[in-house]
Amino acid sequence: MADDRKVWFVTGTSTGFGRLIAEEALAAGDLVVATARDPRSVDDLAAAAPDRVRALALDVTDGAAVTKAVAEAVEAFGRIDVLVNNAGYGLRGAIEEFTDAELRQVFETNVFGLLAVTRAVLPTMRAQGSGLIVQMSSVGGVTSRLGGTAYAGTKFAVEGLSEGLAAEVAHLGIKVVICEPGPFRTDFAGRSIRWSQPMEAYAPVLGPERERFAAEDGNQPGDPLAAAKVIVGLARAENPPLRLPMGHAAFRRIRETLTTRLADLDVVAPLGLELDHS
Repeated sequence: MADDRKVWFVTGTSTGFGRLIAEEALAAGDLVVATARDPRSVDDLAAAAPDRVRALALDVTDGAAVTKAVAEAVEAFGRIDVLVNNAGYGLRGAIEEFTDAELRQVFETNVFGLLAVTRAVLPTMRAQGSGLIVQMSSVGGVTSRLGGTAYAGTKFAVEGLSEGLAAEVAHLGIKVVICEPGPFRTDFAGRSIRWSQPMEAYAPVLGPERERFAAEDGNQPGDPLAAAKVIVGLARAENPPLRLPMGHAAFRRIRETLTTRLADLDVVAPLGLELDHS
């Protein structure tokens, strides 16, 4: 294997960002371990470049499957240079509308699944003294909006975990990038979204939100291929950013949120600032 080729381990590679990132990594001449719950969905990638692709079955909520997939990746290519934690799904609705099982499952996939894969890959990256971990978060990891409370909860968790992780592993030569996409033309607003069972009490606010979100599917401003190219480029960046908002909407919403938060900090200072001494 040429020294300049990267080995990618990508979760959720069947569609959307995961698929495009895998394709762009291959176009760059790299090697890809493409994982999906149904590996047949990525068989075409393996068929197109059999010497540079391994298509593996992986449900990130299955700890044994995670361990097995990472071991197979290292056995196949000898190392893992870039981990892309892309597997996950959206859950929308009011908190009261969800069942316990629905809430636990979205955290199992979006948070604990991400943690399981990250922790399984870290020993290999530590031994190499290098690596890049790309965490696919969301603008919803910085600011929550109507209907996205549960999903934002998972992405807020990803943001905090990843920020702390970056500090833990920097001295080991491992870097972390938290990607924060706004609305992109993936299937997130379509096939990959799950809704709660609606309650009448929340219909006045969530009814219009359901309609807005459905209308957005396929009409989002973000170009997922352009985003994938940027993410693949991070693999060779000397100093990749810790956070990367993606798209105009993400920058706008994050800037508005942080500006408001700073203003709110000044407003509440008289209540909270002088509490250090009795």
